[in-house]
Amino acid sequence: MRLSRRDTLLFTGAVAAASALPRVSAPAIAAAPRTTDIDAILKARVDAGDAPGVVAMAATKDSVIYQGAFGVRAKGTSATMSLDTVFAIASMTKLLTSVAAMQLVERGKLTLDEPAARIDPTLDAPQVLDGFDAKGTPQLRPARKPITLRQLLTHTSGFSYQLWDANVLRYGKIARNDPALPRTPLMFDPDTRWAYGGSLDRVGHLVEIVSGQTLDRYFRDNILDPLGMRDTAYATTDAQRARQANLHIRKPDGTLAAQPLVKQAEPKEFSGGGGIKSTAPDYLTLLQAILNGGGLPGKRILRPQTVEGMSTNQIGDIAAGILRTTSPALSNDVDFFPGIRLRWGLAGMINIDPVREGRAAGSQTWAGLYNTYYWIDPASRIAGVIMMQILPFADRRALNVYRQFERGIYRGARPA
Repeated sequence: MRLSRRDTLLFTGAVAAASALPRVSAPAIAAAPRTTDIDAILKARVDAGDAPGVVAMAATKDSVIYQGAFGVRAKGTSATMSLDTVFAIASMTKLLTSVAAMQLVERGKLTLDEPAARIDPTLDAPQVLDGFDAKGTPQLRPARKPITLRQLLTHTSGFSYQLWDANVLRYGKIARNDPALPRTPLMFDPDTRWAYGGSLDRVGHLVEIVSGQTLDRYFRDNILDPLGMRDTAYATTDAQRARQANLHIRKPDGTLAAQPLVKQAEPKEFSGGGGIKSTAPDYLTLLQAILNGGGLPGKRILRPQTVEGMSTNQIGDIAAGILRTTSPALSNDVDFFPGIRLRWGLAGMINIDPVREGRAAGSQTWAGLYNTYYWIDPASRIAGVIMMQILPFADRRALNVYRQFERGIYRGARPA
């Protein structure tokens, strides 16, 4: 990999440190789980109203071990879920952006630890919000260190989403009426805390600058076409829209209300943090490539050592993964694994401890706002994806579907 000397030392050191963490061994998967059991689980959850419809898939490095589609694309219609149903995957776009950035690190066009402002001047001289004075005026100061690509990929840059940060929400309301204030200050100095936010939007912009392509074209040329992911894109065709699942809102009484599909205009700008639509088979192909160390037979998108670095803890002892909502209509509080130590790699959240009845320690995961989820478990050699279209995020009943699916995969799999 063509890294600077500093990048090489830090990148290698992070891999070595992660390998020293205590890990619970997990059996490799040699054969498919009992699919009828998982079918029954998912069908029961749909029948119970946990989700109007769901598509779920899992794979080993070599083959798909489970696939199932249950329920309907829109409540109150006869349009049944199918494996090729198209979903808005929101922040699961971030995995594609992380892959793109690390491809460019491999090619020597990006570096992990040099100031990102050398490429994107909008990241130069960031301001940090140090709180509010007695009158409610934001108190800003210069950041103590520059922002790097590593910090952007690990959400330790200081950028934070207002959906899960009350200070961002408060600041935004004030800044709307004061054009002299910076639009998006940092909530803390880079490399001192973790906060989920718009860092991957900045990564997407870095990809566009150094590649000379729009993000959608870069994805298509370097990830989607090489892997055969034909149903993954920012803009859907009419044929894909005909297969798209509707968003559903969880009402206070627990029932779900379908929202109309809105035909969107062709996007002219592309977010590295969200906006992609995809299918479970497409996304599982990406997960399987990562599980395989960066490629499938005849199709390589990353080098194995790059994937290893992406999939290991890059933030040391900084805690990650717990979010407190500012808008319950859009998201519940988020703590997917209570009591389990969570960190972040260069492409997603990593559980330092094993999950009971599920994934092994060192697995990588993240999600999309509309309750789409994935995980990659290198120790057990399993990757899985499950897609629903529900708000709020981290909907408890949708999470129950996710957890029961994961447990079914691990419970039914036979050890090698």
